Amino acid sequence: MNPDRLQDLIYRGMGRAALQTGQLYDAFRPNGNADPCTPANRYLQLRAAFNATDPRFVRANTYGHPVWYGVFDSAYTLPGDYLVEHETARCFFIASQPPLLPVVTVLAERIVSVFRPAGPTGFGVQAYGGVALARATPLLLAWPASMIEGGNGGGARYAGDLPADVRLTAFTLLLPALPGIVPRVEDLVSDDLGRNFVVSSAELSELGWRLVVRQVAS
Repeated sequence: MNPDRLQDLIYRGMGRAALQTGQLYDAFRPNGNADPCTPANRYLQLRAAFNATDPRFVRANTYGHPVWYGVFDSAYTLPGDYLVEHETARCFFIASQPPLLPVVTVLAERIVSVFRPAGPTGFGVQAYGGVALARATPLLLAWPASMIEGGNGGGARYAGDLPADVRLTAFTLLLPALPGIVPRVEDLVSDDLGRNFVVSSAELSELGWRLVVRQVAS
């Protein structure tokens, strides 16, 4: 069979399955570096269902697993698009749409902003030599993302630490690939819970960006 014809049949079959099992979602395509799910970026309404990497829908997801398989007609969607459920506002981004295979999506439960810190601009003695967020360049603003505790690179314990000293941990931050946006080590991240982080590693794959971010004191 022609692979294009087969892919079209898969699109139609997934769409029909979603009509029976899915909820109503709005699809958004980011335009710019701020708030991808703004009404101006909405381009489609569709039925969609999501399963925890189990096409039989017989088990629920567990802690630390943000990846879901999407069941919907993906003929008009692209990696990097966001799907937001009408009733609950649950939000997913499309990580990958491999031919003839299930659509890979990521549950985006946090809203993050990413900034590029600015270094000192002069020479000699200056008033302040640390990072000033007011002078940082915004890379992403109000961006839905997945943030899971337990990324490599968490804080270390030292022999001189006191028993009550708290170790600030690391998180894995998942974002779609974004044209023209390249996060890098030492970028700053803030989330909708008021927490602050610094990027300690940045990996780009066909599924998008995987950042390890280390929590810092506010």
